Amino acid sequence: MNLGYVILYVQDVERSVAFYERAFGLARRFVHESKQYAEMETGATALAFVTESVAGSHGFSFRVSRPTEPAPAVEVAFTTPDVPAAFEVAVAAGAQGVSAPATKPWGQTVAYVRDLDGFLVELCTPMG
Repeated sequence: MNLGYVILYVQDVERSVAFYERAFGLARRFVHESKQYAEMETGATALAFVTESVAGSHGFSFRVSRPTEPAPAVEVAFTTPDVPAAFEVAVAAGAQGVSAPATKPWGQTVAYVRDLDGFLVELCTPMG
């Protein structure tokens, strides 16, 4: 099996796409004309967004993510050689700074922000 994409359930797909372009420099791969589903270029695995209303039509329940509530127990991680610069760009684009860049005992530099829907986004240097 291969991981094809990760999908975040968001309030507004267009808003999320525009934010991820500004905050993390991602490019749009696909935005459906309904504006209820989109994919971003992130390498072999795409990051996708679907509206909460469409996700709710699949017959299962889920907890929505909101920036005013505790973050869900999941994160999206982007690697970059310059975590401090990426952190500054993300915060300037509207991300909520959670944890400033810090070097971990294993040598990796890591920072955290939350996106407009409250999802955690890790910014980190590549391992190895």
